[in-house]
Amino acid sequence: MPTLRSSSSLPQSASSPSGVSSPLRRAVRGEQRGLPASSPSVTMPRGDRDSDHAPEGDSDSLSADEGSDFEDSLRRSMKKRAAKRPLKTTPVAKHPKKGSQMVRRGQKESEPQASDLFDAVKAAKSDMQSLVDEWLDSYKQDQDAGFLELINFFIRSCGCKGTVTPEMFKKMSNSEIIRHLTEQFNEDSGDYPLTAPGPSWKKFQGSFCEFVRTLVFRCQYGLLYDGFPMDNLIALLTGLSDSQVRAFRHTSTLAAMTLMTSLVRVARQLSVHKDYNHRQYEAERNKGPGQRAPERLESLLEKRTELQEHQEEIEGMMNALFRGVFVHRYRDVLPEIRAICIEEIGSWMQSYSTSFLTDSYLKYIGWTLHDKHREVRLKCLKVLKGLYSNQELTARLELFTSRFKDRMVSMVMDREYDVAVEAVRLLTLILKNMEGVLTDADCESVYPVVYASNRALASAAGEFLYWKLFYPECETRMMGGREQRRSPGAQRTFFHLLLSFFVESELHDHAAYLVDSLWDCAGSQLKNWESLTSLLLEKDQNLGDVQESTLIEILVSSVQQASEGHPPVGRVTGRKGLTPKERKIQANDKVKLTEHLIPLLPQLLAKFSADAEKVAPLLQLLNYFDLNIYCTRRLEKHLELFLQQLQEVVVKHAEPAVLDAGAHALYLLCNPEFTFFSRVDFARSQLVDLLTDRFQQELEELLQSSFLDEDEVYSLAATLKRLSAFYNAHDLTRWELYEPCYRLLRKAVDTGEVPHQASRQVILPALTLVYFSILWTLTHISGSGASQVNMGGTGMEEPASSFLPLKPLSPQKQLLSLKGRMVAFCELCQSCLSDVDPEIQEQAFVLLSDLLLIFSPQMMVGGRDFLRPLVFFPEATLQSELASFLMDHVFIQPGELGSGHSQEDHLKIEQLHQRRRLLAGFCKLLIYGVLEMDAASDVFKHYNKFYNDYGDIIKETLTRARQIDRSHCSRILLLSLKQLYTELLQEQGPQGLNELPAFSEMRDLARRFALSFGPQQLQNRDLMVMLHKEGIKFSLSELPPAGSSSQPPNLAFLELLSEFSPRLFHLDKQLLLSYLEKCLQQVSQAPGHPWGPVTTYCRSLSPVENTAEASLQGYPRSKKRRIEGPSRRLRGDISSSQEESLQLNSIPPTPTLTSTAVKSRQPLGGLEEMEEGGSELEFTQGQPLSGTQRSKFSSPQHFQTPLNPSGPGLGNQLTRLSLMEEDEEELEIQNESSEEWQYTNKVSGPNIPSPSGTRGRCEEEKLE
Repeated sequence: MPTLRSSSSLPQSASSPSGVSSPLRRAVRGEQRGLPASSPSVTMPRGDRDSDHAPEGDSDSLSADEGSDFEDSLRRSMKKRAAKRPLKTTPVAKHPKKGSQMVRRGQKESEPQASDLFDAVKAAKSDMQSLVDEWLDSYKQDQDAGFLELINFFIRSCGCKGTVTPEMFKKMSNSEIIRHLTEQFNEDSGDYPLTAPGPSWKKFQGSFCEFVRTLVFRCQYGLLYDGFPMDNLIALLTGLSDSQVRAFRHTSTLAAMTLMTSLVRVARQLSVHKDYNHRQYEAERNKGPGQRAPERLESLLEKRTELQEHQEEIEGMMNALFRGVFVHRYRDVLPEIRAICIEEIGSWMQSYSTSFLTDSYLKYIGWTLHDKHREVRLKCLKVLKGLYSNQELTARLELFTSRFKDRMVSMVMDREYDVAVEAVRLLTLILKNMEGVLTDADCESVYPVVYASNRALASAAGEFLYWKLFYPECETRMMGGREQRRSPGAQRTFFHLLLSFFVESELHDHAAYLVDSLWDCAGSQLKNWESLTSLLLEKDQNLGDVQESTLIEILVSSVQQASEGHPPVGRVTGRKGLTPKERKIQANDKVKLTEHLIPLLPQLLAKFSADAEKVAPLLQLLNYFDLNIYCTRRLEKHLELFLQQLQEVVVKHAEPAVLDAGAHALYLLCNPEFTFFSRVDFARSQLVDLLTDRFQQELEELLQSSFLDEDEVYSLAATLKRLSAFYNAHDLTRWELYEPCYRLLRKAVDTGEVPHQASRQVILPALTLVYFSILWTLTHISGSGASQVNMGGTGMEEPASSFLPLKPLSPQKQLLSLKGRMVAFCELCQSCLSDVDPEIQEQAFVLLSDLLLIFSPQMMVGGRDFLRPLVFFPEATLQSELASFLMDHVFIQPGELGSGHSQEDHLKIEQLHQRRRLLAGFCKLLIYGVLEMDAASDVFKHYNKFYNDYGDIIKETLTRARQIDRSHCSRILLLSLKQLYTELLQEQGPQGLNELPAFSEMRDLARRFALSFGPQQLQNRDLMVMLHKEGIKFSLSELPPAGSSSQPPNLAFLELLSEFSPRLFHLDKQLLLSYLEKCLQQVSQAPGHPWGPVTTYCRSLSPVENTAEASLQGYPRSKKRRIEGPSRRLRGDISSSQEESLQLNSIPPTPTLTSTAVKSRQPLGGLEEMEEGGSELEFTQGQPLSGTQRSKFSSPQHFQTPLNPSGPGLGNQLTRLSLMEEDEEELEIQNESSEEWQYTNKVSGPNIPSPSGTRGRCEEEKLE
């Protein structure tokens, strides 16, 4: 089959004597110039128009198609194609075939109805073939009316409400028809059938394409070769695809490309028939003279001629569609159109590779690999996957591969995960089917992806790695259709290669991610635990220390993957659960690995017991065992061996990882439901007795000796670490460890009798031991108390001797004893906060924060009122020390991080995580009412300065504080600004304060605080008024000396307050201006020299820069109405009384400078009543000013504030002040604050009662 021809098969030359041409020829000539040739440019009356632009710099026009088969064809004269029905060439008279009528008899000449065809395709309920047959029957009865119905079907599918009438069809050209339809197009909504939402449109695109395919299929033996319908349909689709209306362009391109795909299938069938006819003709001609049939030869020749003519006509139509639609639309501005073009050309290449799988067509896919949209790149890769998966086609892709291989390799790092996944799979196909194409450098670009966080991408890279490194050496032998069992040598080779890749590549530190990446393609090899354990237990193995550690990690990771099926930490997967078949396989694998590893685990522990790095992961294997197999398989002897090895490991090591793993393994075995529980419990008692005896002995030596050598200190510290690790997982209360540990801590902290060199090593585990002792005692008391409540208090209490170190006590005495221990330990931790060692300070702070939170009023939730005596509130001194510790250890400026790969950078990251934990502990104490909420000012004032390090924690704290009490939270924000301002004032003095960089930072913080209130202006109205009022009081709290013209020292605070002005209503701004003026009358000011901060603040409240306040709230803006005189006077009287109520009655004291000030305790959420007899409440009622009062404000001595009317829709009619700069940084802050406010309305706060909640709701109802 030769490649497609272009101009030779198109009808009529452009230089026809008549000077006119058919719509198809006009479209082809017009596309050669880039615009339709039959009409001038169409003006677009509306704004929803697109223009064609190359998406990735593809600004080349039609000339970019150099090297294609269509390059010079359009420049030659076009040969007229013989059609069964000649086309009329007059553009204004598209007369029908002789003997037919435009309109059916008895039907009026009106707009044709295409609703039946469109609705049937939209419903997709009827058989598409029957629908096409019905249309064909109507077309045969009246060709012009039937074709007009088909045209209107495509127009309707574009979402256009206009139709092509018979009159338009007679007298107008295609471009004029499209222009007329464009003017009628309804663009109120951006949706059209292909993009419209809803279930009714969900399947429309599939039905639409199916209709086009069925139409070509049913016409392929007759009507397809009639020049009238197909040529005019192609011309119409070509014109629509060049429209600037997106709906026309999208729908017509989809129809044209689907039509092209169907024509390609027809051309391929014609090629097959032509080859078959040629073989028949040659076979008949080669027969002898007596056997040859001349009639058959003549019929075969006629058939060949007919097939040749049909093929030329099909090629002409394909050329017209390709040149008129694809060449321009593959680089359309709309990514959906580009994706359609790439998807369809891929189907052409696969179905008719003889003509389309050439470099002239492949270059379009190569160019589009650089597209900026994900969908288009994804289509390109999927098309190439279909081509490279066929080994018969790969030989014709060599030139394309060499040209675009670098781009395909670079797409492995695409920012879209699904595109990167397809890129890796494409490279895997190239690796399989094109040997030697990918170099080592290309493969090394894919190797790091096996450690990607996305599991689909990592799994695809794992498959590539498997086929590149492992498959050639460890391929599965397939004999007789069954997979043969791999030889032990092949399995060992696999693990050696795996070790070599992981160790030598040095790409990652954890083999668990490599195991997870290879699990889908090499899971059977990774589950060969016999080979793994034999390699580890082999005496004459040639494995180094790093290789042994890696092999143990691979063993543990494969066991975890087979037992649980979860990816490693940090790797995301889109799967929600396992199928029943997968769960069954998982259960079988868990039984197999347990049966194999139970006898070998003691041997592995014995071999590697001296290496803590190897012992810790081996102890974790018990987490993935089916422990019932110890009983069902009679493997108790192996349990005894394991317990012996566990005791040896615990006594030998003091590393936290080994001790935690050993304690957790013993905890898993200490289940009373197991039949071997008594054996395990006895072994645990033996181990704890051994550790306790050693601790008592070493403690006495420590307290009696004035000097200890390093070995004695290390021994005592190691024993304390072991006991602390086991106390975390097991109840060791009956060994009575509280008293000796507390005595040790008290002497170490108070008297200093413990030697200095032993303080850190001993105090840290001792603090943890006492902490766990208190928690275990609380656990037992809670359980016994709950059982007593359930029994109704009949006195049938469980004896306390099993868990308390003292003799059986009454429940009240137990509570008091525990409360005493807890208070004593809190005092001890408070003393440690001033220790010289920072590690001891941080440990004491963490334990103290947890204990205060546990023994807060929250512990009574859930019907546990009997624990009320245990509730503990910290004293003011303790609260002050906690806040002081936070300032000294959290809000410090760390050094800048480097690339993140050096040891120093890792240390800085760990320190940052530790500081975040400390801050989170303090914020929890604030939110749950343990500390005074006013202490949150110490945190909020660092919101802007430490936003990168702690912004998320402080934002969540601010959100929860606002949920508890909105008014109190607003006062705390103001208090934070006051503290910062006063600190700066004392450091720098009042002169030039607002020009300092620190003052600019405070303005940024105030702006962030203002944006945190969100767009709900009406809900925050009373808060904003209160905040401004308190800020004005503070700015004038310290007056200058009598007779001095200098400004008050706190006056610059008004500039910070101006950042909150955009959140005010217009009426409130006017009243605040009046209030500020009356306050300023008490301060002497030099005439003619206004103070700068006052001017700035007044400007923020002035109406000059006012914009619509309704836009701040998100409400639609309403029209302004004129207010008549009487209503203005009425509102003026009311606002006058409000103005008089805003008097400066008291001057608040300057806030304390230190962030650790002792504050008087108040009930959580309690608020002071507003001053001046509810003046702020009057503010919230929103009464406008009268005309009289307005004229008073308009006088020269008053601030001019024009009034905006107010009615029932107050939020719709007021305007707001726009003071924020339109820079990108501020817009980003505003977006963050808007998200923060939306989050506030969604997240429910802690269960803390708010005394002011009822009052707040009443005020909101009055506001509404």
